[in-house]
Amino acid sequence: MVHHDGTTVHWLGYATLRLAGDDIVVYCDPGRYGVLDGIEPTDGDVVCITHDHHYDSDGIRRVAKADATLVVFEGVDANRIDRDVERPADLPYDVVWVDDETDTAVGDPTGDRTDGPRPGEVFVRTVPAYNDPDGPHVGADGEPPHPEGLGCGYHLTLPSVWDRDVTVLWPGDTDALDGHAALDVSLFCPPIGGGPTMNREEAAALAAEMEPNLVLPVHYDTIASLETDARAFAADVAERGVPVVLDEPGA
Repeated sequence: MVHHDGTTVHWLGYATLRLAGDDIVVYCDPGRYGVLDGIEPTDGDVVCITHDHHYDSDGIRRVAKADATLVVFEGVDANRIDRDVERPADLPYDVVWVDDETDTAVGDPTGDRTDGPRPGEVFVRTVPAYNDPDGPHVGADGEPPHPEGLGCGYHLTLPSVWDRDVTVLWPGDTDALDGHAALDVSLFCPPIGGGPTMNREEAAALAAEMEPNLVLPVHYDTIASLETDARAFAADVAERGVPVVLDEPGA
């Protein structure tokens, strides 16, 4: 668990992030590969889903409050998923569907602040997430595992108990894309496992260009195909002058 500018951040494994700001808890891509085994927190006010591969209705039920809001990429299709999942519309939560260019506010805000998210609220901005078909992250058949339009990433602005908001980027399953480095990011949570996403070297280069206040890598080592050297990544980022921390499940 990591504390950053009054916000608590916990990488639970695979793509699952828990973010706790001022009177709000947000989960990104909860579930799959046993990352929630043994816990059922049901404390999530907002749950964000990037794409089919990370959609897990059981995981959502484990983390979401009864009155939670789901933010789901519009391309998520339970009928296309080769796992036993419920449709988002059949879950007992409000669902907000997004594309990869959405800006919206979600939650149950309190207070009268006008210059950022209020306690209980998160600003959600989506960004494109895909593999370049001419890039290094394609399958054996030459096709990208994440073609453009399959999913999105999330740029989240959370209210902090401190005097400044926290902007978190979970870019989703993606290459390092044009535009990522231009985002205003306080906490950058890149995938570093390679394969269907940017690898640790590409993520480190992007972090140096982005210059966030802190880097917390995710999406590695949960399964064999995502094995990487997280400590080498951390050393690489630190050598570039960017603060970095590891939050490895079970450590």
